[in-house]
Amino acid sequence: MSSEAFDVVVVGSGATGGWVARQLTEAGLRVAVLEAGRKLDPAVDYTEHKQPYDMPLRGRALGFREQVEEQPIQSKCYQCDEYTNHLFVKDTEHPYTFPKDKPFYWIRGRHVGGKSIMWARQTYRLSDYDFKAASRDGYGDDWPIGYADVAPYYDRVEEFVGVSGQAEGLPQLPDGRFLPPMHLTCGEELLRGKVKEKFGRTVTIGRCAILTKDLNGRPKCHYCGPCSRGCTTGSYYSSPASTLPAAEKTGRLTLIPNAVVSHIEVDGDGKCRSVQYVDRVTRNHREAFGKVVVLCASTLESARIMLNSRSARYGNGIANSSGALGHYVMDHVTGGGASGILPMLKGVPDSRGNRPNGIYIPRFRNITDKSPGFIRGYGFQGSSELSKWGHASYLPGFGASFKKAVRQAQPWFIYIGGFGECLPRFENRVELDKEKRDDWGIPVLHISVAYGDNEKKLVQDMADTAAEMLEATGAEYVQRQAEISAPGLSIHEVGSARMGNDAKTSVLNKWQQAHDVKNLFVMDGSCYVSSACPNPTITFMALAARACDYLVEEYRAGRV
Repeated sequence: MSSEAFDVVVVGSGATGGWVARQLTEAGLRVAVLEAGRKLDPAVDYTEHKQPYDMPLRGRALGFREQVEEQPIQSKCYQCDEYTNHLFVKDTEHPYTFPKDKPFYWIRGRHVGGKSIMWARQTYRLSDYDFKAASRDGYGDDWPIGYADVAPYYDRVEEFVGVSGQAEGLPQLPDGRFLPPMHLTCGEELLRGKVKEKFGRTVTIGRCAILTKDLNGRPKCHYCGPCSRGCTTGSYYSSPASTLPAAEKTGRLTLIPNAVVSHIEVDGDGKCRSVQYVDRVTRNHREAFGKVVVLCASTLESARIMLNSRSARYGNGIANSSGALGHYVMDHVTGGGASGILPMLKGVPDSRGNRPNGIYIPRFRNITDKSPGFIRGYGFQGSSELSKWGHASYLPGFGASFKKAVRQAQPWFIYIGGFGECLPRFENRVELDKEKRDDWGIPVLHISVAYGDNEKKLVQDMADTAAEMLEATGAEYVQRQAEISAPGLSIHEVGSARMGNDAKTSVLNKWQQAHDVKNLFVMDGSCYVSSACPNPTITFMALAARACDYLVEEYRAGRV
């Protein structure tokens, strides 16, 4: 790399990295984006239109044996299979450690676009029930911002990326700038009516970053279905399909793939001078100079980079005078829910097609009343659909009579599963492993995160309320699930560099700027003060949009 400094060096090209690159380049800044992985070729790497007969192992869950051996952690993700395992890291190259009694499953994708290629695209705004939760129940800390601070930026992000959904007028789940909603199935309409009638709760179509109308040169979704395999039409939000091309059009973006960042170098005043990285392919060490550094590497990876950025001035990691860096890591807790069959719909056809979306039941616990035994709450995601062939696995018989029975049965399944809030705890942390390094010689993380009693109670309550709602709808063979998940598997990890007004207890200020280092910003999930229970990506992006406005203003005034 040249010794010429960029205005801004951004680490990470995923959901927020792409947005930051677009907003800053359109504001006139010269931006370098460092991405640890390669640039994907949609014609080769996206497999959403491939059929089982196109695959060597006919779509086998985990692919070839050597791939399974390379991905013992990634293969635990429901989206990692023969079609997609090339979009997930090889765990053998990207190790990390955790205590034997505290498993954490870190799901990662290292390529241009990051997990914005494989994400589930569910986009729900936070409310002041989340931003100001501590004021309501006395646990933890309020965020230094409220919904009114973020609402205009939710608008901005939703209008650019495209979010389909249905307005419901709920204070705990603010409505957004929606494209037309996708349709509910017959089973979901039935659930919606009964749940509202008997419990006063809302069932709505998922709010998702998938186009139902053409937008900004991207065509609306054609319902091919398996979005986790990539989208050659760019009909859902991913940074390579929308924000990165917009940044490239400015002529002020330099995208550097295969740049495995190790740490940040500082100058004599303690400000960021450059970002050090290793070429993924050649293993050569490189340096990108920037007047400002923005980390968008993901909650845990940004923490690793900061912890590894040690110097005479920052002995325990850059911007860590508070000692809070790496602490308060959270991931949504899952494992509670219920499933069943809707007998009243027998013979009713399913007209939804291959809809790439499900339903959502917003949080209803601890909103207007106090739930016994636990604080905060959870939301449900799920779906109801006609099974054409999947039910064959539990029907007896074989031959012509078996085939006839499969065709005649075709039950309507229904399932809802909860995503619950994880409370912020100082002891849930990441730190550098003192001995182990990755394939590029960079110290790996030791992750020590566990759920507590509150999360366990949430999972039990998820199971109870899910079962009662399905039974009230008339479902039969209702099966209740209450097996708590391992942290990491929700892939919603947040925390690690929390924001706050007090530099003694937080890493970032309310603009996601490091208290200790004025030209360092962290614009991913690291900044979260509490996890809330909605899917977090749209909030990451809205917060990044807000922080970029501040960064540009400060940069032009010469204050960073």
